[in-house]
Amino acid sequence: MIDKDETRLNRHFHRMETQLPEWIARPIRWLRVPSSRWVRVPVGLLLIAGGIFSVLPVLGLWMLPLGLLLLAEDLPFLRRPMLRTLLWVERRWLRWRRSRRRR
Repeated sequence: MIDKDETRLNRHFHRMETQLPEWIARPIRWLRVPSSRWVRVPVGLLLIAGGIFSVLPVLGLWMLPLGLLLLAEDLPFLRRPMLRTLLWVERRWLRWRRSRRRR
């Protein structure tokens, strides 16, 4: 049974995939397929670990939220906090874009 949070998270993922370049969206789409769970969980953990070591040149803080988003696909207790974070980021992004247009 799919819960409401999972449905909302899927909707946000889909919206994000449509806005990303295809070469980035394709691997994310593949990782979200239910049969990719055994790859998605280790990739999510590696991204989180890479985000923790963001002081290194290649690794960055961007890896932490992406890893958490991937893990939220399989861990229901992460879905609601990640949804709140996505909504917050979306609102901030839209507000920033509107302020840039006014200038």
